[in-house]
Amino acid sequence: MYEGLIRKYRNYLDVQDDSKIVTLNEGNTLFLRLKNLPSAIGLKNVNVYVKFEGLNPTGSFKDRGMTMAVTKANENGSKAVICASTGNTSASAAAYAAVSGMKAFVLIPDRKIALGKLAQAIVYGARVIAIDGNFDDALNMVVRLSETEDVTLVNSINPFRLQGQKTAAFEICDALHRAPDYLMLPVGNAGNISAYWMGFKEYYENREIANLPKMTGFQAAGAAPIVENRVISNPETVATAIRIGNPASWKLAVAARDESKGSISAVTDEEILVAQQLLASQEGIFAEPASCASVAGLIKKASAGDLETDRPLDIVCVLTGNGLKDTSVVLKDELKIDVFRPDLEQLRTLFH
Repeated sequence: MYEGLIRKYRNYLDVQDDSKIVTLNEGNTLFLRLKNLPSAIGLKNVNVYVKFEGLNPTGSFKDRGMTMAVTKANENGSKAVICASTGNTSASAAAYAAVSGMKAFVLIPDRKIALGKLAQAIVYGARVIAIDGNFDDALNMVVRLSETEDVTLVNSINPFRLQGQKTAAFEICDALHRAPDYLMLPVGNAGNISAYWMGFKEYYENREIANLPKMTGFQAAGAAPIVENRVISNPETVATAIRIGNPASWKLAVAARDESKGSISAVTDEEILVAQQLLASQEGIFAEPASCASVAGLIKKASAGDLETDRPLDIVCVLTGNGLKDTSVVLKDELKIDVFRPDLEQLRTLFH
């Protein structure tokens, strides 16, 4: 029986006491080769896979890092955790705190969080406080509080978060028996691209794989501080999970980009939403808008001829969260659903 990523990748993780492991059996998420979308966007000689992290217990990749962060907090005897969040971190922190018997305190930017994620944090029992400011303001507050109060910070500046998140790279390599040629993923607070690169390098150094991927990140155009090389004071994008103007792992992300000879570029909200719709209608996968920055980036690079398609390629797009977490964009207009009488002859007209 699968018992979560800490036990599966025990040799790569710093856990001292198995009795203190806090898990919801996260990880082991869907890894799928896309059948229709590549040809729809004109890609040939390319295998495109998705790593759908939206199938983790709370619906996002954050669970990978949270199992490690809360396990280490549990080892250290902590009674409470705290985080700033645009949504997914708050849901994950609240869930893992609940199963461990700890309290969870969550600071969110007021009115800038998807309601599905807010509902999760509340129902898991977290104390949720809205800050009249953006994510970066909230993060500044929780950092300062963690320095003076008896509480463990579980944002991605907690190094154990990245340790857990790196295991997704292990799973991809285990499935492919190599690293992909390109790893494409959204970039918000920038911890995930750093964590994946850490995972690939550790597998490479331990001769589990013989190649390394190009780390290819995508920020939303309205929240692209790494692309523009400046702090964005008021980031704006429909992709709420990556609406961050001053990433905590900025330097680590740039290192991952440069060491892997990869890139970090921007995609527009329109490109993100087109990618979300294509992924759903072509492949039957509903990912939240921020997740679809990776697919939007793939489409953009394919259209620009930026991929080395003179040889067979394996490309993996990371989908960081489930579409059910953030339905506001999809449902922003009044639903236009045809209403029919329960009349068989009228319904038959649908098929002719």
